[in-house]
Parts: sequence; structure tokens; C-alpha cells
Amino acid sequence: MHDIVVIAHDVRSTHNVGSLLRTCEGIRVSHVYLTGYTPYPKLDADSRLPHISAKLDKQIHKTALGAEALVSWSHVEDIHVCLSRIRRDGYTIAALEQSSDSVALPDFQSPDKIALLLGREVEGIDVAILEECDVVLEIPMFGQKESFNVVQAAAMAFYKLRFG
Repeated sequence: MHDIVVIAHDVRSTHNVGSLLRTCEGIRVSHVYLTGYTPYPKLDADSRLPHISAKLDKQIHKTALGAEALVSWSHVEDIHVCLSRIRRDGYTIAALEQSSDSVALPDFQSPDKIALLLGREVEGIDVAILEECDVVLEIPMFGQKESFNVVQAAAMAFYKLRFG
């Protein structure tokens, strides 16, 4: 079975974070890194103001439904530190994004250790960060819309990465 970790970078919505954690728990993702300004559940030694961490924790819980306590996750402010750590641990870093040199998700053969990078809901992943990735994966679109919701796209990718 493939070892999958997830990096959610600059995902704005607490509801997307909660839904992502729930989806990651269901597909048995090894670890979720919440980076940049991505909101994260309350920590024991939380550096945020108590009312801020409580508010974000409550909003995340609304869609995570307790998965935030079941899936392994951590907050890493600096995406570059996170990517270096993951690469050092032997993971192939795959960004889920539309680009001119992307590989269609159905055509991708996942290595044993894969890190899936997810980005901002509207703007996607910054070009400078894409350049640090080993591969860019794209979900082919057949309708009139140009993209899926970040968690819906992640769920499609997880299924492909998990089951080939």
C-alpha cells in the first residue's frame, strides 16, 4: 500500500480543512501538513490567542466531525521547510495543479512514498513552489468549469494514489 502524506498550503477555508482531514482519515493518509496561512485545529501549546484558536477549532470540527483527533497532522508555517523535510524522508512531491507540463492523474503511476501538495482555493499553487515539486498532476476536466473544489480534487487524487 502506498504511503501518502498531504501538504495543504494556504488553504483559506476552515470548512475545507475540516473536510480534508476527514477525507484523509478515511483514505488512511499517513500525515497532513498544514502550512502557510492554512487554519489548523487547536494545539496543546497553541501560540494563537485563545479565542482565535477556539473559533478556528470549532469551525474545522464542523466538517471534520472528529477526524482532526484521528488523523496525524502538524502545522508547519514555512512550506519550504516542510518540503525539504518530506523530500529528506524519501517522498516524491506531487502538486495537484493545472499547468502546461502537468501529467494527467489517470496516467500517473504512484511511487511507494508520495506527498500530495494542495494549494489555494482560487489561485492554486504559486509557480515558485511548483518548481520545487517532482511532478505536477492534473485532473482532466470535461465540463465547462475549469476546476474542482480543493477537497473534491484531493479525494479523486487520493483514490488514484491509493488504488492505482
